[in-house]
Amino acid sequence: MIDGLYNTAVLTLAAGIPHIGKLDNPQGTASCSARLCGSRITVYLNLDEQQKVTEFAQTVKACALGQAAAAILGKNIIGASTSEILDARNALWSMLKEQKPMPAGRFDELQKLSEVSKLPQRHTSTCLAFDAAIAACEQAINNSKTS
Repeated sequence: MIDGLYNTAVLTLAAGIPHIGKLDNPQGTASCSARLCGSRITVYLNLDEQQKVTEFAQTVKACALGQAAAAILGKNIIGASTSEILDARNALWSMLKEQKPMPAGRFDELQKLSEVSKLPQRHTSTCLAFDAAIAACEQAINNSKTS
C-alpha cells in the first residue's frame, strides 16, 4: 500500500512545489495544520474584482502527500475563481472519504492522490493546501468588503 501511496507521480509533484514563499501585502492569508503528523501549510493570495486569484504564494512544511497537493494547487491556482478552488477542495475530500473520482477541470491532477483514500489518517494532511486556500479566499473577500 505504501508503494501505491508514495508513487513516482506523488514524489515528483512533492519535489516541485511552485510559488514557495510569501506575498508582501496579501489580501488573504491562512494556515492549516495536521495534528497527527505536524504538517503545516500557509497560503497567501490576492484576488481581483471577479474573485479570481491574481497572486499566490505558499509556505509548505508537510509530508509528501501534503506537498503533492500543494504542488497541484500552486500549478493551477493563478486565474482560478474562488468557486473553482472550493469545488476542487470539496471534490478532493469526496475522493478521499467516498472514493469518488476527481471531476475533469483545472485541479483534476488531484486524482493522482486517490490512493490516500485507503488511509483516513492521511486525509487531513493531503487537504491542507486546499483548506488553507479556501480560508485565505474567504479572508480576502471579507477584507475587500471592509475596504
